[in-house]
Amino acid sequence: MEKRFLQQAIAMAMENVHLEGGPFAALVVREGNVIAAGCNRVTRTNDPTAHAEMVAIREACRVLGSFQLTGCDLYSSCEPCPMCLGAIYWARPARVYFAATHADAAAAGFDDAFIYEQIALPGSERSIPMIHVLDPQAARPFEEWVSQPQKTEY
Repeated sequence: MEKRFLQQAIAMAMENVHLEGGPFAALVVREGNVIAAGCNRVTRTNDPTAHAEMVAIREACRVLGSFQLTGCDLYSSCEPCPMCLGAIYWARPARVYFAATHADAAAAGFDDAFIYEQIALPGSERSIPMIHVLDPQAARPFEEWVSQPQKTEY
């Protein structure tokens, strides 16, 4: 862990606040070099998925020409939210380092505890109901995927 990258993410998060963005930033580092950086752009772009980690992951994957961050570390100014945590697991970096905790974010009004609570509930009991619709063709895309000999596994 190189503290300078975490300090850089914190500085970027503070700068982003002054640019009317959210107080979050992230870096993707490979072999001691920053290959991508991202700041929270949710309100600037009207994109609820434009969290700092998501922006940094997207850019790093573009730079690497890969959908995985093998051999990379992610440095974040704050502990990743549930959405970013999911993206991190899909991207598979080696490690994630973060500064502020989700409790620190909650104290500033960024509380994701509600999302964790919702995930634990059955779909039909969530505040936004998730309704499973039975369809005889539902498994067909997966059957097609399994039968493809040239597929890229992920």
